[in-house]
Amino acid sequence: MSQSVVPAIEEKQLDTSPTLTFEEYKVYQSKDDVKYELYKGKLIPMATASALHTSICEFWVYKLQRYLAEHNLDVVVKTSVGVRTEDATSRIPDVVVCTESLWQQALARPGSGILDFDETPLLVIEVVSQDRRADYITKRVEYELANVPEYVIVDPAQNRQRVRVAAFPEGEESYAQVDYLPGEEMVSVVFPNLRLSVSEILCPPLVEGLIKEEQARLQELGQQAATERQRAERLAARLRELGVDPDSV
Repeated sequence: MSQSVVPAIEEKQLDTSPTLTFEEYKVYQSKDDVKYELYKGKLIPMATASALHTSICEFWVYKLQRYLAEHNLDVVVKTSVGVRTEDATSRIPDVVVCTESLWQQALARPGSGILDFDETPLLVIEVVSQDRRADYITKRVEYELANVPEYVIVDPAQNRQRVRVAAFPEGEESYAQVDYLPGEEMVSVVFPNLRLSVSEILCPPLVEGLIKEEQARLQELGQQAATERQRAERLAARLRELGVDPDSV
């Protein structure tokens, strides 16, 4: 009796998904509400972020916005913004920092919010997800070739926790990297006065709580200022009672 034989090696499936140019990708409209990156002409779906992933990104945005405002820099912090890295490749970093003028250029044109070749961001941040190779190797090469001055990788995975900062040393054309571990303080290369606790980055406090603390401090300072004004007014009134012009004292 004859028997059918199952091939030992399965036939390799052909990739039949459409190939897009960068111009086509800019106007591409997904029908499934999924965000896609473009990698060598192919659409790469982005997985829904975990709660921790989201909190880390929100913490970065909060800290960077406060830093930029404190130093009066014409720089913006954005999420869900694309960065073109090759002819038919465009990434969507978790956080993008660019000049205000570049962002105004992006606002002025139709289509997806993507920074093109001549619109290099100052800093991109990726929180490591399931595809570790993409964040550590593939995207690092792309951002380096696209001349992004600083690429920060946040890895919250147990037993691998670190913040890696890759940037161009002065006069060099290749990234050098520094790993910062829990308990240490990471230092940005592009913003050297920006120092953040690695432990806080990996397990950040809720931004809503930080804003409440910020408002509480402002209210306390306002109350202190009001108390000082009242004290000064009482002193001025007493001096007038004694026939002394407080403005002459």
